[in-house]
Amino acid sequence: MEINLRIILLNPPAGVLYGLQKGSGNNYETIQKQEGKGMDLAFTCEARVEIPKSKKEAPNFLGPFIQGPKVGRFIYIDIGTYAGEHGSVWGRRLKIPLTGIGWEDLEKAQKNPNLIFCTQVPGTGKDGGPNCATVKPFEGWKLIIG
Repeated sequence: MEINLRIILLNPPAGVLYGLQKGSGNNYETIQKQEGKGMDLAFTCEARVEIPKSKKEAPNFLGPFIQGPKVGRFIYIDIGTYAGEHGSVWGRRLKIPLTGIGWEDLEKAQKNPNLIFCTQVPGTGKDGGPNCATVKPFEGWKLIIG
């Protein structure tokens, strides 16, 4: 099963480069690069969902944008130097958890290709710079018409 995901980064600091990480470790590229300009930024990607023998198990998300162990998958937003902005004072990553996407919503999305999973996360951290580390609190993913 394949699903579409949209991450909305709410009002990230201006003048910093942000992008979606494709690949992992030292073998990655940052795509959909966007500079913060005082407005929300949106990133989209796809994920494959491995269907286990029993739906009592959590979905397993796979694909070039998916990071982390099976029980803690996430997506990275690269920031500043991680996004390829040479000379930036910022070098951060923001982890967007894939928690909370359940079988009921996955089945709805499979039946209707116009539905996508969307989340909104704060773009500014407590220090006033770009938000980084794992998003907390994380409000989860909602199905919307894309």
